Amino acid sequence: MTEKEQNVQHFLDLIKKSRRGKFKLYIGMSAGVGKSYRMLQEAHALLRNGINVKIGYIETHARKETEELIEGLPVIARKKMFYKGKELEEMDLQAIISLHPEVVIVDELAHTNIQGSKNEKRWQDVLDILAAGINVISAVNIQHIESLNEDVRQITGIEVKERVPDSVLAQADEVVNIDLAADDLIGRLKEGKIYHPEKIETALQNFFKSEHILQLRELALKEVASQVERKVETEISQTAFRHERFLACISSNEKMAKTVIRKTARLANYYHSKWYVLYVQTTAERADKIALDKQRHLINNFKLATELGAEIIKTESDKIAHAIIEQAEARHITTICIGKPHLNLIKILMSTNVLNELLKKLSSYDIDLVILS
Repeated sequence: MTEKEQNVQHFLDLIKKSRRGKFKLYIGMSAGVGKSYRMLQEAHALLRNGINVKIGYIETHARKETEELIEGLPVIARKKMFYKGKELEEMDLQAIISLHPEVVIVDELAHTNIQGSKNEKRWQDVLDILAAGINVISAVNIQHIESLNEDVRQITGIEVKERVPDSVLAQADEVVNIDLAADDLIGRLKEGKIYHPEKIETALQNFFKSEHILQLRELALKEVASQVERKVETEISQTAFRHERFLACISSNEKMAKTVIRKTARLANYYHSKWYVLYVQTTAERADKIALDKQRHLINNFKLATELGAEIIKTESDKIAHAIIEQAEARHITTICIGKPHLNLIKILMSTNVLNELLKKLSSYDIDLVILS
């Protein structure tokens, strides 16, 4: 792309950005903290001030106080869809875009849409709504944030399947934490204000253990503080941290690759930086030799990295360290991120030629190396 074409593209990007709707996101440590309730309260306040606001989708979970707040608010009817012989309801994306309210409330950002919908995920619907110039107020729980998935699993022992890429959070113009003391949240659960009575005891023994809630609460507070800090830094100086560039180096090892991708995504997010994921394909892992399960893991990890905002680099070489340095130089990388080798002492002495060679090569470059556990 020539300099002239780049200038034109930059101006087009500015035009698109100005036409895009504003995005406000409520984040909570768990279900039941009051995100939906707060969004409905805000909708009433906007309506009183003459703003054309509509409910695109709200999930009340049969909570009486939440259902009462819907009264008096204009609700866009849900779309009825058939799936596996059952009639189900889904948010009507096209109706929202056609009616074009000033503000639309869209709950459950991490929700997976019914098969046959335009988009697989609701967060993708929200991006379409924003692109149409409609302002969105939405909500998500901390456990649904992609890069925190492993942290949440370690805290609760539960792997959350429905997740939202960090790149979506980064697009929010305003991020608000809905906080609640652990004792108050457990009290709400015991009173039947979060789940049906038959689910309460199971919840208390699992996700809603007091020590779990405290850790999730800390995670939510840190995440919102981090998002706000990044927004302030960006607004104060559009050039802040822009010199940082991260390169995540992954292999076909599914678990380690996911860890490297998620942790690098958080680093890049913090520094508001461009980042890449590099996979060096050796002769042993050529398309005609690699095991199918490893190939599938690689594809899934490439998809994960793309959703988190990375640019994928795939290159072929048996000289891995040389290929890493070559790509780092070409893209002006400042920090290379790799996974920690899980090897015993004998294997480390015999099998870390790549790491040794990489360290040797990096000694002559102004590039940092981060080894992620």
